[in-house]
Amino acid sequence: MKAVVIPRAGSYDQLKIEDLADPPCPVGSVALEVGAIGVNYADCVARMGLYASAKQYVGWPLTPGFEVAGTVAGNGGASLPDGTQVLAVTRFGGYATRICVPRHQVFPVPRGWSLEDAAGFPTAFLTAWYALNHLARPRAKETLLVHSAAGGVGGALVQLGKLLGCRVIGVVGAPHKVEYVRSLGADAVIDKSSETLWRMVERLAPEGCDVILDANGAETLRQGYDHLAPAGRLVIYGFHSMLPRHGGRPNWPKLAWQWLRTPRFNPLDMTTTNRSVLAFNLSFLFDRKDILIEAMDWLLARAAAGQLKPAPTTVLPFAEVAEAHRRLESGETMGKLVLKP
Repeated sequence: MKAVVIPRAGSYDQLKIEDLADPPCPVGSVALEVGAIGVNYADCVARMGLYASAKQYVGWPLTPGFEVAGTVAGNGGASLPDGTQVLAVTRFGGYATRICVPRHQVFPVPRGWSLEDAAGFPTAFLTAWYALNHLARPRAKETLLVHSAAGGVGGALVQLGKLLGCRVIGVVGAPHKVEYVRSLGADAVIDKSSETLWRMVERLAPEGCDVILDANGAETLRQGYDHLAPAGRLVIYGFHSMLPRHGGRPNWPKLAWQWLRTPRFNPLDMTTTNRSVLAFNLSFLFDRKDILIEAMDWLLARAAAGQLKPAPTTVLPFAEVAEAHRRLESGETMGKLVLKP
């Protein structure tokens, strides 16, 4: 098989495609011939050497990748006929032409979806499901503010928020992203490149937001917390503003400055104002088989019913993995980037 191997932390030149032996596939696991690979911002962070779970579970050399779609090529006694089209989640190792994963991490491709659609689905929608259904638990008609609403996770949050009956305000960073987020069902979209973000939030949600979903980091966390309604929840799942948009390497002085700027929330203040701060990283939750199955069953049932649609995908050849990382880090993409072996 071929796989992307990162020998050590660095920029795009560390993404090396190598010929490796096919992975062993024990009983209870499923071997897949990979037809499409979802690319996530976490893959870029892992390449830079800054992703904590990559250090804890893998180390160097590292093959990144959390999601794939393909065909079964060895079922390990798992009752999946060879040739069945499936999607799968994995804690690293996804940037490969063949992969072996436990049976409970393999799911059917929704009817009518391509492998590219399926490969870009699980990571973003699992993140959105966990943030909303497991942590924030918004009630119908509550107001959600979604940062980076045109991205993979942001778009999933918009869709799930509307499915749960919420009023959704999306935030984007460029004018060309506004209509796309509206097409996902957002009730309002703020383009922070041409509008004053928090002034617009105050205009659209004068009583405050019930849930704010933030992967930016220090750039927006403090003001987000300050713009929560009573009983509001700030949900944190990333720190993108700490990382570079160009060059592929961390700017260490900027990283240190952003770390110092990151707010530390006082529990005494939180109890007085009735505001909560919640945070998570799905890559540390792979041992929670119950959560994974519950979430994927919920999401796939709604995808099958046409209530959720896959993100629009931009497909690049496997050999252009460095270009995929460049584009994702630039912040200019919409939807999902997918690599095709």
